[in-house]
Amino acid sequence: MSNLNVNGQEIPLDKEGYLRNLNDWNRDVAEALARAEEIELSNAHWEVIELLQEFYRLFELSPAMRPLVKFIGQRLGPEKGRSIYLMQLFPPSPAKVASKIAGLPKPTNCL
Repeated sequence: MSNLNVNGQEIPLDKEGYLRNLNDWNRDVAEALARAEEIELSNAHWEVIELLQEFYRLFELSPAMRPLVKFIGQRLGPEKGRSIYLMQLFPPSPAKVASKIAGLPKPTNCL
């Protein structure tokens, strides 16, 4: 287990870098988690992050890749509801990386 220092506050992470407490999440924490993944968050990233959080509120789980692609496609249209689009934003594993940055647990069926 490690910690992430954000604005002088220690945020506990699990051994894979996911938040131990979902309530610790905020935009600054997301930016720090993204930097650790070597991702600079753009509006396109935030759009996906917000939808991931909506998915979690609705279903109480982090989506694997297929449900994530389908959900994004339903909300943002078919051009964004494609795995290649999500791979460009959150390489190498969009469901895992985007969930981590969104402050959500690791999707259960992701290795």
